[in-house]
Amino acid sequence: MGGFFGAVSQRDVTLDIFFGVDYHSHLGTRRGGMIIHDARDGFQRQIHSIENTPFRTKFEKDLSSFHGTSGIGCISDTDPQPLLVRSHLGLYAITTVGIINNAEELVERYFSDHGHQFMAMSSGKVNSTELAAALINQKGDLVSGILHAQQAVDGSLTLLILTGQGEIIAARDRVGRLPVLIGKNDQGHCVSFESFAYHKLGYENAYELGPREIVRITADGFQVLSPAGEEMKICAFLWSYYGYPNSNYEGINVEVMRYKNGAVMARDEGSRDTLPQVDYVAGVPDSGLPHAIGYANESGIPFARPFIKYTPTWPRSFMPENQEVRNQVAKMKQIPVPELIQDKKLLFVDDSIVRGTQLRETVEFLYESGAREVHMRSACPPIMYSCKYLNFSRGNSDMDLLARRTIQELEGDEGQKHLEEYADPTSHRGQCMLKTICERFGFDSLGYQSLDGLLEAIGIDRDKVCTYCWNGKE
Repeated sequence: MGGFFGAVSQRDVTLDIFFGVDYHSHLGTRRGGMIIHDARDGFQRQIHSIENTPFRTKFEKDLSSFHGTSGIGCISDTDPQPLLVRSHLGLYAITTVGIINNAEELVERYFSDHGHQFMAMSSGKVNSTELAAALINQKGDLVSGILHAQQAVDGSLTLLILTGQGEIIAARDRVGRLPVLIGKNDQGHCVSFESFAYHKLGYENAYELGPREIVRITADGFQVLSPAGEEMKICAFLWSYYGYPNSNYEGINVEVMRYKNGAVMARDEGSRDTLPQVDYVAGVPDSGLPHAIGYANESGIPFARPFIKYTPTWPRSFMPENQEVRNQVAKMKQIPVPELIQDKKLLFVDDSIVRGTQLRETVEFLYESGAREVHMRSACPPIMYSCKYLNFSRGNSDMDLLARRTIQELEGDEGQKHLEEYADPTSHRGQCMLKTICERFGFDSLGYQSLDGLLEAIGIDRDKVCTYCWNGKE
């Protein structure tokens, strides 16, 4: 994924950028960057790898060299950024969040005859932020360039630009897959992916960009440069998983949505008379906890924490990249509370079940710790399609997904024609998939939230929410 933060003020914004970006550390683990603009000294930029050290630790030593009244910064799970770009549009800094699926095609179409060279990543792929800037530079002004780039990209493109005049231009993806929010205080304005980041810095809510909207932000205010479009497809996973609990998107708080989501699951199971008889409802730490609280409150089953995730030495669950080491780290994090596990029947709620990589280890850990039964619930429907709009939990193939692998094992290619039926737990195929996963992982029962239940918990117009990973609908 990735996240960003920017600010323009009548005072120095270095610390605002530092803390604002740091508050987006849950969105990525590879690169962090800051760039500050001073009217006299121009741009100052620093990019660090944050794969083994948190953002704030890497950037603390740089703070003394930064100064200026405007700046932007980012957490990136892909490319080094922000980038400084010199073109006929002037010198500017740019940071992006999203994904460009047709990068090679765009390079071939627009740049193959122009001798244009792109910085190659270690994978050999083009730096997507640099490509976005090159597309923007094809037009005569930044706004026209941004609209051109967003239209050309297959995927999504949300961005911040810091101009040579110390202004910020913010652009939300053309169908608003990710949020862009503006805050204000008595000395300036800021722009952020996560709203809580600027609340902690003394800013209050000022504006939320609509899909495709482009806004210029200065210390004195903000101006709409290109109006919002009608179509919106904001990512549902913001609320289910990767959004921070304190944040609000489209007026809906993440933590509150997760309580409601768990309650809807329990309510629907109760109406079908399928609530298991267990001693405790628990959440898989950390993002499964609020869903489990909602489930427990609605069902009347006591909530407990039978195991705690140890995070002081491994604070970020995305790390490290090596899967074998990740599995071992995940196991080392799980510290049991024997009194809440031994001879107990437990129901766990997780935010989602994507590849199922660590599920077996978790269940084995619980049984080894003395659990009598382990029931599992996913706070979202079975994931059937890899996301092609955001750089989030992407695999090499849809067959990396647990549900799709299971369907392939059950029915081969024929099963792939009946994904909607498999996603329905009341159907014969749906029951077969649930039973197979239960047997493989040792669950006593398994349940998924329905798509209708998830959308009910989010509470905005369902046509404005992207549900592609569940139903494959654009």
